Amino acid sequence: MLQAIGLTSTRPRGQTPAVDDLTFDAEPGCVTALLGAPGSGKTAALRLMLELEPGRGITYFRGRPLHRVPRPAGEVGVVLGDVPGHPARTVRGQLRMLSAAAGVPASRADELLDEVGLAGLGDQRIGALSLGMDRRLGLACALLGDPHTLLLDDPAEGLAPREAEWLHGMLRSHAERGGTVLFTTSDPKEAARSAGHVVTIDGGRLMADQDGAAFARTRLRPRVAVRSPHAARLASIVSREARAARRHVEVVAEEGGRRISVYGSSCAEVGDTAFRHGLPVHQLADEVGDTGSVGGSAGSAFRVGAPSLDADADADADVDVDVGVDVDAEALARTGTDVDAEAPGVGAPAAAEPRPAEPRPAEPRPAPPVTVPRRVAAATRGELPPPIRRRPARGPLRPVRYELRRLFGVRITTTVMAVVLAASVGLSVLLGRDGRTPLPDVLAAWPSLLPLPPAALGAGLLGALSFGDEFRYPALAAGRGTVPRRLGLLLAKLAVSGGVALLLALVVVLASAESLRLVYGGNLFRVPSNAVFLAASWSGLTVGCAWAGLLAAGIFRVTAAGIAAVLAVPVLMVPLIERMPKGATARSVTGLPGRLRELAWLQWPREADRWLLAAVRVVAHPVGAALAVSLSVLVCAYLFTSLRGRVRW
Repeated sequence: MLQAIGLTSTRPRGQTPAVDDLTFDAEPGCVTALLGAPGSGKTAALRLMLELEPGRGITYFRGRPLHRVPRPAGEVGVVLGDVPGHPARTVRGQLRMLSAAAGVPASRADELLDEVGLAGLGDQRIGALSLGMDRRLGLACALLGDPHTLLLDDPAEGLAPREAEWLHGMLRSHAERGGTVLFTTSDPKEAARSAGHVVTIDGGRLMADQDGAAFARTRLRPRVAVRSPHAARLASIVSREARAARRHVEVVAEEGGRRISVYGSSCAEVGDTAFRHGLPVHQLADEVGDTGSVGGSAGSAFRVGAPSLDADADADADVDVDVGVDVDAEALARTGTDVDAEAPGVGAPAAAEPRPAEPRPAEPRPAPPVTVPRRVAAATRGELPPPIRRRPARGPLRPVRYELRRLFGVRITTTVMAVVLAASVGLSVLLGRDGRTPLPDVLAAWPSLLPLPPAALGAGLLGALSFGDEFRYPALAAGRGTVPRRLGLLLAKLAVSGGVALLLALVVVLASAESLRLVYGGNLFRVPSNAVFLAASWSGLTVGCAWAGLLAAGIFRVTAAGIAAVLAVPVLMVPLIERMPKGATARSVTGLPGRLRELAWLQWPREADRWLLAAVRVVAHPVGAALAVSLSVLVCAYLFTSLRGRVRW
């Protein structure tokens, strides 16, 4: 069950809030439609429920606000617009990546592909999907965690009738299984067809809270649409004849008097009347008319006829003639028009149901109050609703699996690795021709003209894409425009990007060595005495570049910032380190592993001492020192922006 209590968006200076004290319930086992014209506050209300925007109020999902639900994907499924996925990712890959984020098995993706009718499009790219297929994928993403509540923002907008009918059939099926469904729409006919409960809002305020039958009776009425150059005269004649015959008829003028709508009559009767009086008719058709909300913005404006000059005859015949005046509930009360008790806030037209005429009271009666559920009224009586804080998105429940599927779910990862490998092999062969380039530089494919070897640049690019793609295609935080700053997600990205960088560094060295052996023979290589130092420095360079690109892209929320941070290490930081004053070294770190072993309770192997000294020497090198300083600054900046973001939200 969903309970929205006192939802109020933040009021811009000098403007009215998009949502103002909105309170309603959505029961389980029933599809609820949130109806309103464009700009009435429907989307803002959904975002307040999901704590995506600041404001006041509270929304309970089966008795708990969203930020207190330990596993949101298993409680609420959301569809806000199109699927925010990478266009090069496949449909199956997108679902499997989100399965890791929701903490469900990857087999759940294939189950949902069958359920939403996308079984044959699992290998289709997201960017090539039609609008209907994209909405099916969006619904599949919302259903991944098997949620109890579904929230959808105008899901049938732009769909063909067949696709819209399928979508609403899925929503009804979810409700029949005991789930809660709430969707927004601006079409009253769609709400009447698809929902068993309709909540009407206008200007962010609650206008009506009705079941489907009451909504259809008070808002959707059969009528005869007539277009004629003499529409005003025809309206007068139809009204006069209906009054004379003591029939229940209402005539409403529309489009500046060029068209009228006749309620309580038929095409044959109106056509015969026009023929008898020689009036031309350009359109004569049966329609289902929307009487409109109280505010008049949810559909065509509801019109109330002015009292006739012959009050007794008007009361006896119960005929209303429109004079083109938009009214609200108070105006309905002043004119004596009845208001349906089941539809608080919506005026029931006089022709909605035949009933005996009532004498008009001498004094205006007050408009009926909007019926509020008793438990909601008790919760909000006498106090302001609690503030809604914009909270960061939840991180993935399986961060490592999520990151692996995110990284290898698009072709750019394998493309970058293939380009790096080809460039490295080509440069190694060219550098090995003259024999003057040191062997480590030959194997790393690092000519003096380049600031960094291709492997380090490729690792930095892949690291920058780890956060850059998250902000560009926010699969983790749809609608938020941000990526959750969770420690688990950061550690997973660091681990995966570091592992990919090490793999890339190893493959480049092995491929370069094999290429040199094939081209120049096998007597070119001898294992150097400082092989451990060279391996540590090579690994540290590639991993450090990957992490620098990742952290910078996470701070500035763009891939280009990560690439710039990687290039800044050799271009800016290394010259700065080299220009620092140097003096004679008075002390040495020789013997550091032994002293550390004395302090540590765990005794590590003696072979680890060589790697520890190699790491110290790597940091002492200008490039290593520059990379260490850059990473330290980026880590501090990342933590600072994360803490500042949490305070703001």
